[in-house]
Amino acid sequence: MATTTILTGILLIALGLGSYVGTGSEHKTALIPAAFGLPILILGFLARNPARRALTMHIAVTVGLLGFLGSLVSFVKGVTGEALQSRPVAVYAQGAMVLVTGIFVAMCVNSFIQARRSRAS
Repeated sequence: MATTTILTGILLIALGLGSYVGTGSEHKTALIPAAFGLPILILGFLARNPARRALTMHIAVTVGLLGFLGSLVSFVKGVTGEALQSRPVAVYAQGAMVLVTGIFVAMCVNSFIQARRSRAS
């Protein structure tokens, strides 16, 4: 899962930078995905150490879950309001962040469940 965590961090950083450029480098809030991606990336590298893996992965999934919930709320507000017309790049970026962080959290939860089952047997 460390490699998946690193890739997720890279994707979120790329999404944040792409969104920032896509908004004409005017809106600093477009960098929010990168703000979640950087700690996830760092935690992914720390998770390569077997002694730290469990703790760092639990922290990484917590950061991912917070990113998922925050972007989900913003995405729903953006889709149901006028934001889709006035700032489509932001709404699309929020949707992409929902997708990336949602998949990441689901994969982490699945990994935690499999690890617990393997320890039990």
